Amino acid sequence: MGLLERLRKEWFILGIVLVIAVARLEPAVGVKGGPLKPEVTITYIAVSAIFFNSGLSLKTEELTSALMHVKLHLFVQIFTLVFFPTAIWLFLQLLSITPINEWLLKGLQTVGCMPPPVSSAVILTKAVGGNEGIVITPLLLLLFIVRRYIKDWLERKKPPFGAISSCVLLMIIYTTFCDTFANPNIDLDKFSLIIIVFIIFSVQMSFMFLTFLFSTRNNSSFTPADTVAIIFCSTHKSLTLGIPMLKIVFAGYEYLSLISVPLLIYHPAQILLGSLLVPTIKSWMVSRQKALKLTRQPKAPVKV
Repeated sequence: MGLLERLRKEWFILGIVLVIAVARLEPAVGVKGGPLKPEVTITYIAVSAIFFNSGLSLKTEELTSALMHVKLHLFVQIFTLVFFPTAIWLFLQLLSITPINEWLLKGLQTVGCMPPPVSSAVILTKAVGGNEGIVITPLLLLLFIVRRYIKDWLERKKPPFGAISSCVLLMIIYTTFCDTFANPNIDLDKFSLIIIVFIIFSVQMSFMFLTFLFSTRNNSSFTPADTVAIIFCSTHKSLTLGIPMLKIVFAGYEYLSLISVPLLIYHPAQILLGSLLVPTIKSWMVSRQKALKLTRQPKAPVKV
């Protein structure tokens, strides 16, 4: 893959680095009361656009088939929204006695509470050849009504939902960090940042291994394709939905950007780890499927 093609593929991650750098150079542009008026354009318009766009991008006509995988969906939702945040909370009780920045630790807890993404986990699952059933986020259910009436137009025009959400998300990240860099009281030490990066990679690897063990037990009844979906969907967290949620929940917090940092790190980390593991997981899935197929073949009758 050429450099330009690689840059084009990873434009969003590069965009995150760029907007944070621009915010550092000239924070006055995106602060509250500044030229961009983020208290209106971001808080109301951009955040609403993110959720509305996410709702339109989900195909309601595929829900019927997706809902047939009840056990798989239950596993993903329980692991993501119950086990994940609980395990992180217990882990943070130990980390609270360390000198790691407390707002980064709070941000790590918010990562644990985030829903799974509709994009990266599904893309990686599809790359392996796993079961890519839709994961439904309750917050988007009302938007399905709108999609039903303009479904034909959406199918014909195929709007770039992902690119639109990503661009709006970059605006939100930019204004969030403008507030940070404009505040002289906020200081992020490099030690805390490095430790958080290490923790995030360790958490992802550990949880991917756990989901693999849980979903491949003898009595689990999950297929190899289901296991692939579980590994990615249970451990990935949505940046597209997460940042707007943080913007709403922590509105007015001067440490909002520090709380957002772990989620901003988690997103590229999950894509990087997932991409690196695709060949290994795909090889395991294919060999496992072949082994199961052989065990299910009827044995030839023995001639007397």
